[in-house]
Formats: sequence, structure tokens, C-alpha cells
Amino acid sequence: MSNEADRVPTSDDEWHEELSDEEYRILREAGTEPPFSGEFVEHKDDGTYVCAGCGAELFDSETKFESGCGWPSFYDVDDDRVETQPDTSHGMRRTEVLCANCGGHLGHVFDDGPDPTGKRYCINSVALGFDDE
Repeated sequence: MSNEADRVPTSDDEWHEELSDEEYRILREAGTEPPFSGEFVEHKDDGTYVCAGCGAELFDSETKFESGCGWPSFYDVDDDRVETQPDTSHGMRRTEVLCANCGGHLGHVFDDGPDPTGKRYCINSVALGFDDE
């Protein structure tokens, strides 16, 4: 896994070389892993969740909570780490969450999270890595 200081791939071919098939499907094609299947759903270690595509820091473990939705959930993120955009795919109205560094699809954010933000960043485990330092 690269870190954000490294060059971010710019072409589809480069992304295919950098990512596994599943990472590519999630991060570059806005896919979704099955609920309760990801390695970080039950993960409780202290550290920082990073983008699996570029290594950019995304979520602090202190903001992770048990939502019961089947994907890792976080109630807060620094605004400069992620970008959001409307997602009307599959006949739904949602807000997509993207890595601000590489544009990779991470998941969606909903307004049904806990205090203090009321947000639930529902993120695919495949889109994440973890740094415990």
C-alpha cells in the first residue's frame, strides 16, 4: 500500500495495477461489499483508518461506532479528508463519500448517527487500510 506522499495513479491501467480486483470495484467503480463481510466491521484497535487506494488518512478510530448496519461506521471526519457528492444510483438519494486525495469511492454518509455530529459515515472495509501508529 502506498502512502499519500507517493504519486496517485492517474489512469485506469495504473489503478488496475495498484489495486486488487475487489478494491478496484469498490474504489474506482463505486461498488459495495456485502454487509458484515468486511475486516473492519468489528475492528476496535486504536489508530487511523486510511484510504486503501492512496494511503491518505481518513478516519480516527475514536470516531468509529457500532451502528449495526454491517459496514464500519464513523461519526466524524475532517472535512479536508473526504469529499461528498449526491448519488442517485439504484433509484435512491444518498450522499457519496470520496477520498479527497485520490477520488476513490469510500461509501455514503447518512444523517442518523450519534451525537455530537448526527452523522454516520458508512464505509466499505475494502476501501480502508489501518495504521496503528
